[in-house]
Amino acid sequence: MELFPHDSKFNFMRVRAISLSIALVVMLVAIGAMVANGFNYALDFTGGTVAELKFDKPVSAESVRARLHAAGFESAVVQTFGAGGEMQVRLKPRAGDQAANSGQAIVAALQDGDNAVRLLRSDTVGPQIGKELAIDGMKAAIFVILGFLVYIWIRFEWRFAVAALTTTLHDVVMVAGWFALSGHEFDLTVLAGILSVMGYSINDTIVVFDRVRENFRTLHKVAPAEVLNRSINQTLSRTVITSFVALLTVVALYLYGGASLRGMAEAQIIGIVIGTLSSIFVACPLLLMLGATKEDLLPRLRDDSELARRP
Repeated sequence: MELFPHDSKFNFMRVRAISLSIALVVMLVAIGAMVANGFNYALDFTGGTVAELKFDKPVSAESVRARLHAAGFESAVVQTFGAGGEMQVRLKPRAGDQAANSGQAIVAALQDGDNAVRLLRSDTVGPQIGKELAIDGMKAAIFVILGFLVYIWIRFEWRFAVAALTTTLHDVVMVAGWFALSGHEFDLTVLAGILSVMGYSINDTIVVFDRVRENFRTLHKVAPAEVLNRSINQTLSRTVITSFVALLTVVALYLYGGASLRGMAEAQIIGIVIGTLSSIFVACPLLLMLGATKEDLLPRLRDDSELARRP
């Protein structure tokens, strides 16, 4: 199935200056939002209380969240687990003594004569543990980036590596900037979503770059800009269809996966859209700006020809 003919002639390189300028401006806005606003860290990073509750009658997560908000517990994460009357509540610490942040305080805020509630379990996550989780998350991100760097550097010439990694960095900054700009909670699931965006972005870019390398082998007298245009057009159907199917999955996860997975799905939705556009309008224009040529992209063939001349 092809949405676009294999020989489409969309001139993407014609707008490369505009696309790169827009990408740069939006990236700077995202960085500015992260610096100025910071992130609305969830209790995964700030610490807080986790309580498991048992209601005598089934109750909705929305009503529990509203009652906690009225009692002064802001940004409560409420999830249903087990039977219909069992809930897990996660809260950021409130100002006050330890008792104000305990599971018993949560039960007191939710106690209702028509639907009694019991505390099954209560744990408190200290800020030190949250700090350790943040550091571990940063280590995971650095590990992924280094892994991609090694993989791209081995597989492609350095211009490809720089263009691919810059494009991936652009996509990650855009997703992170959205959470800083919107003020949506940033927790471990959002971090997992951002890491998956890195993988999606680099994979989408590699597909296009592979076609670029193949076309440089066959289109000997074609200018680099035209080679890049043809490569994008030839992979356009695959890129759009793959992105659309992936987008359907994460949209369903966002709508029906519950509050605990909404942040990850939101990060992936933004990442898929941005990653698809960047593989077309950022990665290849960057490659052209870096001065990629057939000789740069085919070091192995160049070495083979040199060996053939030897006696």
